[in-house]
Amino acid sequence: MTRRRAWRPMLLLQVVALLAIAPSAALAGEPVGGGPTASALVFAPNPVASSGNQSLTDNKDADYPALTAELVPVTLTDLDGSGYLRGLWANVVSETGVPAFETDGSYEYTRHDDRFEQVMAYYWVTQSQLYLQELGFGTGPYRAINMEPQAVRINQWGVDNSFATTHPRDEMRFGKGGVDDAEDAEVILHEYGHQIHFSQGFPYGFYETDAIGEGFGDYWAATVSTLLAPGRTPAGCIADWDAVSYTSTVPHCLREVTLNLHYPEDLNGRIHHDGQIWSRALWDIRGALGNVKADRIILNGQFAFTGTTMAELALATVDMAMDLYGVRERNAVRAAFRARGIL
Repeated sequence: MTRRRAWRPMLLLQVVALLAIAPSAALAGEPVGGGPTASALVFAPNPVASSGNQSLTDNKDADYPALTAELVPVTLTDLDGSGYLRGLWANVVSETGVPAFETDGSYEYTRHDDRFEQVMAYYWVTQSQLYLQELGFGTGPYRAINMEPQAVRINQWGVDNSFATTHPRDEMRFGKGGVDDAEDAEVILHEYGHQIHFSQGFPYGFYETDAIGEGFGDYWAATVSTLLAPGRTPAGCIADWDAVSYTSTVPHCLREVTLNLHYPEDLNGRIHHDGQIWSRALWDIRGALGNVKADRIILNGQFAFTGTTMAELALATVDMAMDLYGVRERNAVRAAFRARGIL
């Protein structure tokens, strides 16, 4: 598998910040837990997507050769040195099993071990933030987005579901049942999409903005996973590993960003379904402009949005394309929304 290097923007500033939150244990006369980097194994983004094998099953959380073959070695970055999965951009705060703690710089668990899900969450949350910084959010011309340690709870939601919230605390919670949700990077990335919105003050609480939120979460999962793990099969399917436990047809997909849905006739009142109209428009923008331009336009367009409809955010995004780049980009963004019937 071709893998992209870990994002390392603003290295000096990150090191300074890391020292600020994790003073040297040696200086304090305490045992050293670990260093700022470590080796680990993850799915990238999940074993169905990376292998193209639609017959994979959860098998009650057991390891078996077809799954183990899809594990990818990666480097965990920005750790606080405590030995736990805590760092600049992610903080695994609670688990149902044993907390991941290592002093030798290696978190190389396989998926039967509950600590594997903790590693998955730490790695993919961190990569999301580093990608935002590489785009210039918080490190360049654009405002920071969720630029703080993101709290994550693994298997603390006792059903096969996950969610992101800011009340009563700012955290992402991942459930269990079937394939445990944090085994699939695209479930993690989807929930991080909500955290992006929360950080931007996105106006949830209206039907169409809630659908936009679900669509954007799916798009974020697709854009980040495609960038880090290109060549997935099929390309537009989201969370195919998580979906094997509750879908009977193939390909197994939680949702898709490539469906030919059209506004308003394909709305059915379910925000996860209707969000696929929005995610398809965003995916088409990415296809026309590439991930860097598309994601800068999409993310900047969400700042200070106070509307309640898809059309209003689409217009704001079109205007942002013109402000950031120019006529060609504005026309590409407008065409994507018009193809979905949003404009």
